[in-house]
Amino acid sequence: MSLRLNLCSVVLLALSSPAWAAKKVDLDYHVRFLPESDQAEVRLTLEEGQVVQSLRFDLGDKGYYSDFKADGEWQAGTDQQGTWRPGKGESSLSYRVKISHPRQSGSFDARMTKDWALLRGDDLVPSAQLRQQDGVQLVARLQFELPEGWKSVETGWPRIGKNRFRIDNPARLLDRPTGWILAGKIGSRRTRLGETDVTVAAPLGEGMRRMDVLTLLTFVWPQVQAVFPRDPDKLLVVGAGNPMWRGGLSAPNSLFMHTDRPLVSENGTSSLVHELVHVFSRIRDTDRSDWISEGLAEYYAIELVRRAGGMTEGRYQEVRDKLSKWSRKVDSLRGEQASGPVTARAVLLLQELDREIRQRSQKRYSLDDVARGLMRLDKASTKDFIEISENLIGGPSKVLDTPLLK
Repeated sequence: MSLRLNLCSVVLLALSSPAWAAKKVDLDYHVRFLPESDQAEVRLTLEEGQVVQSLRFDLGDKGYYSDFKADGEWQAGTDQQGTWRPGKGESSLSYRVKISHPRQSGSFDARMTKDWALLRGDDLVPSAQLRQQDGVQLVARLQFELPEGWKSVETGWPRIGKNRFRIDNPARLLDRPTGWILAGKIGSRRTRLGETDVTVAAPLGEGMRRMDVLTLLTFVWPQVQAVFPRDPDKLLVVGAGNPMWRGGLSAPNSLFMHTDRPLVSENGTSSLVHELVHVFSRIRDTDRSDWISEGLAEYYAIELVRRAGGMTEGRYQEVRDKLSKWSRKVDSLRGEQASGPVTARAVLLLQELDREIRQRSQKRYSLDDVARGLMRLDKASTKDFIEISENLIGGPSKVLDTPLLK
């Protein structure tokens, strides 16, 4: 009798498991680059359109999206939204999207030439609200069709075929091809760090020091993983020169670095490690607390190189002196977007806080534990940061009792 009950329990548990109950339906993204018009043609195809009630896209106010054609119903709203209600059976939505995104400064944060395209997949498929039947799991794949002469394409997603990738983000209901994408006449270097496949890629002739980037990543990787315990399947680092934006920009599985940026700057920090921290930590902020994510990224851009043996104590003190001079006029860290001086002052505060946590916890805890606590939050506020820190300290923090955080 007991054996029969146990067998029944196992069967019921298996049947109730979401992994068994989910109905898998294919969602295929097809992208065809059109360099002559600075556009891409994007097509979404659902294997069974009836499982999705609607997809409501945020199309923005730039006018980048056009020429919508749909099986089922497409409704363009007056609020920069567009809603697709798929038809029954295999159902597709297609449209065109402008690739190059100029900034007011004249630089670009996405660009297409006759030989290559460098962009974020977030723009190919805009964010959307998905309404679907219960018990359905969309299985997403991304396929590229390249112009004649373009050799290859790289994304931050695992490759499953020629110019084909599997998109799987457990944190999202709708798997979109987010992150950096580089296609065309490009050069790539690859290695494996820990459990992660790392690719460094750039258009040919853009001056990307691919092996230098791989060397620095290899150098700091164990220190990064010790603080931020993640093992991404893949990391893509892309780069290009002018007129691309002269800085670094991160995404969940990839990052961009302008090819003129030094791996370690004269002030002792590393833009590459800064963006790598963003990729690994995924700490996002709220309530005028951008100092948290930017301050932590810059703090670890210094600290991880130091821990890896790439910085002497004397040079570390020189870096602190430069940060102090740069931020001497800062009287508040709060704001929607942290400036360079604000970020520098945040680094100094974080260094002081790390010492306080270590001393008052008898070295049981450090700022690393604060960072790992923030990683568990959807978004972090200054109040959250103080609460996590003071829980580790076991009482009020003298360092955080400052007008800088008011």
